[in-house]
Amino acid sequence: MRRRPIGERLWATSVWVLVAFFIVNLVAMIATVVVNSFGTRWFATWLPAGWTGRWYAMSWNEFQLPDILVVTVQVVGAVVVLSGLIGVPAAYAMARRDFPGKKAVMLLFLLPLMVPPITYGIPMATVLYQAHLAGSIWGVILANLVPTVPFVVLIMIPFIEQIDPRVEAAARVFGAGLGRLFVQVLVPLLTPGILAAMLLVLVRTVAMFELTFLTSGPTSQTLVVALYYAVFAAGVRPGQSVDAMAVVYMVTTLVWLLIALRFVNPTQIVTRAKR
Repeated sequence: MRRRPIGERLWATSVWVLVAFFIVNLVAMIATVVVNSFGTRWFATWLPAGWTGRWYAMSWNEFQLPDILVVTVQVVGAVVVLSGLIGVPAAYAMARRDFPGKKAVMLLFLLPLMVPPITYGIPMATVLYQAHLAGSIWGVILANLVPTVPFVVLIMIPFIEQIDPRVEAAARVFGAGLGRLFVQVLVPLLTPGILAAMLLVLVRTVAMFELTFLTSGPTSQTLVVALYYAVFAAGVRPGQSVDAMAVVYMVTTLVWLLIALRFVNPTQIVTRAKR
């Protein structure tokens, strides 16, 4: 077998070294937070002086984590479901219909994804406060729908375009109306794309800080906003209790991802989207 040129081997080695460096730093940062969340004191030693689990109990009570977890589940679940119910039909209309101003509509879909959330989050929060929606769970849900619905539309359009229109024509010949065609024919064919879009919306909503921070109130904070207040709010808090809350945030996100990945295979998503 012909050996690869030395330049190619050096490039491959450099790439692997950078990947390994990134992974080691990422694991080290996560490990530092996890270890500190169980430590009593940790100053100039490799490991804490002692171990305890009381920081988790303190975070659970002080930061009202049970209520925050319930709100987070409600917000994320509602955003995922509503984004799918609105975004999938809108993507079908954009993929199958030509109408005046279609390019302008596509541009409008792109704007919330291209523009930083803080730029349109402040005026949107002002409108929601005037409508007496900000500060409630529904205000947080509406704010998060602004970037997630266009996100679903842009993801679903390639999946819809790869379906042969003759399949829809055949279903209409056999008497299927638009609703029946969509539910019984298109949705089963679009299931990989829908699951992929819902998975990405879930991750995006869990991590969405700006819009949730601007529109949430004392009873409508998600985990990421509560973690921010735990770090920067007035008062003195042990760093270990903040790290304990950060671990709860990481574990919660990881559990949701593992549950979602039970239904979605990323390899199949990429393969399906390239067809």
